[in-house]
Amino acid sequence: MTKTMSKTDQLKAVIRSRPKALVAFSGGVDSTLLLKVCRDVLGPRNVTAVTGVSQTYTPEELRTARRVAHGLGVRHVLIPTDELACADFAANPADRCYHCKRELFGKIAGLAGTLGLDAFYDASNVDDLSDYRPGRRATEELGVVSPLVLAGFSKRDVRALSKRLGLASWDKPANPCLASRVPYGTPINLETLDRIRAGEKFLRALGFPVVRLRHHGELARIEVPAADLARLIRPATARKVAVKLRSIGYLWTAADLEGYSMGSLNRAVRGEARAAKSSP
Repeated sequence: MTKTMSKTDQLKAVIRSRPKALVAFSGGVDSTLLLKVCRDVLGPRNVTAVTGVSQTYTPEELRTARRVAHGLGVRHVLIPTDELACADFAANPADRCYHCKRELFGKIAGLAGTLGLDAFYDASNVDDLSDYRPGRRATEELGVVSPLVLAGFSKRDVRALSKRLGLASWDKPANPCLASRVPYGTPINLETLDRIRAGEKFLRALGFPVVRLRHHGELARIEVPAADLARLIRPATARKVAVKLRSIGYLWTAADLEGYSMGSLNRAVRGEARAAKSSP
C-alpha cells in the first residue's frame, strides 16, 4: 500500500488481491460494509456471506442479515453453532469471546476450504484493537484476514463510507451478542439470554433504540445514552419498565447513571475500579 492511497482504495486493493472471498457476516455496520465492497470489487458470484446462528444471536439480527445478503445478491450460508454446549463459554470466563469465535470461525474456515475460496474475512476495524477483544486471538490462530484493519478503517470511517455508499446500516446502533450483557464469571444459560432478549426488545419498543440490559442475577441494570436517561427514569416510564422486567424474572431494576458505554463490563477486566481507588 502507498501512503497516497485513500483508505477506501486500500480496502479495495486488499480485497482485489484475492479473486474469491468468504465474509463472516452478522448484518451489523462493519460486516455489511465489508460485504458490500467485496461484492462491488469481486462480483456477487465470487462472494459468500456466512452467518453463525445461535442462542446469542437475536432473530431480528438474523432477519436483517438475510435481507441485506439477498439485496446484495450474494450467496448466504447459515451455520448453526451451540456456544452453550461449550463449557468454556457457558462458564463465562474473561476470555469467553475467544471460545465463541474459535468455534464459529473454525467452522467458517472449514467451509472456506470446502468451497475452495481464496480468503476468509472478518469485519474487525482498528478501534477493536484498542479494546479488550479476546476473540482476536481466534482470528489470528485461524488465519482470518481483517481487510478493514489492513486498510486502517476506524468505526467512524466505516460509518462514513457506508453513508456515501447509501447503505441503510450506516447509522445502525451496535448490537453485539447477548452474552456481552452478562458479567464475567456469571454462568450463561438459555434462560438468562431469553430474559435479556425479552427485556431489550421491550425497551426498544418504548423508544430506546440504543439500550443494554446488563444482567446481574435478579437485578437488571439498564444502560441508555445519557441524553435518553431522563426519559427512562420518568415515573411512568420507569414503572412500565420495572413491571415488565419483574414479569420476566428481575426483582429489581436500576438505571446506570453514567449512561450507555460500549463494553462497560470490560471494566472488571481492565481493573478500572481498583485504579480509581488508588488514584489521589
